[in-house]
Amino acid sequence: MWLDGHSPHTIDSYRRHARRFLEFINKPLHLVTLADLQLWRANFKDLAPSSLGTAMAAIKSLLSFAHQIGVLPENVGTALKSPKVKDTLNERILNELEVMTMITLETDERDRVILRLLYAGGLRVSELCALKWRDLKPRNQSGQVTVFGKGGKTRTVLLPLGVWQELCQMRGDRKSQDPVFPSRQGGGHLDRTQVYRIVKAAAKRAGIEGNVSPHWLRHAHASHSLDRGAPLHLVQATLGHSSVATTERYLHARPNDSSAMYLPG
Repeated sequence: MWLDGHSPHTIDSYRRHARRFLEFINKPLHLVTLADLQLWRANFKDLAPSSLGTAMAAIKSLLSFAHQIGVLPENVGTALKSPKVKDTLNERILNELEVMTMITLETDERDRVILRLLYAGGLRVSELCALKWRDLKPRNQSGQVTVFGKGGKTRTVLLPLGVWQELCQMRGDRKSQDPVFPSRQGGGHLDRTQVYRIVKAAAKRAGIEGNVSPHWLRHAHASHSLDRGAPLHLVQATLGHSSVATTERYLHARPNDSSAMYLPG
């Protein structure tokens, strides 16, 4: 009940942290105190702030939900302060040449379309894996894709002509209910772990360092479109961000100007 509607990645992560938390406190959830939470947090003092933040977000979410449904008389998690975390978004934004090199060096037709769609559509990996051919429709000279995204929100994204043409060429005689990207093993929808492998292999061929993931291409979509003059609200709608503040992070991560540029070199 607690994790209903969340993404598979969030479910896996939050379940793991909740299980470890309950093993640590060794008592029923309704008996948890703020002291228990502080002791649990102190046990992770050597953990990176980002990892600790994720663990705390999971437990605070669990306690908040338990309070909402009446399991906890009070939400003791509200008093637990999360650590401040450095924003490292700029480290995960590929430049345009890097993205184009990843796509150009990919010789497998399906994998190349995956890379192009992740970038051009700004899709999350879970959204891409869940696509069926009925989600793709012609639009003027090109086409559009409708995705069911994070938070149970549906959005439609217009696609560049080149990406749309490659998708059409790949379809063949597949029916509307068939997966756009079927697994080559079982024939069902492609697993997201395989998409991670495809992206990592493409990044390695392109000589890109770092733990490159499909989400890096989504970051690149946001950053590059803003750099090229796309309105902030349009990027927000395309990516399905619930708040414009999330989209604004890309402006702060790659600013076009700085007061430092006005000082003598």
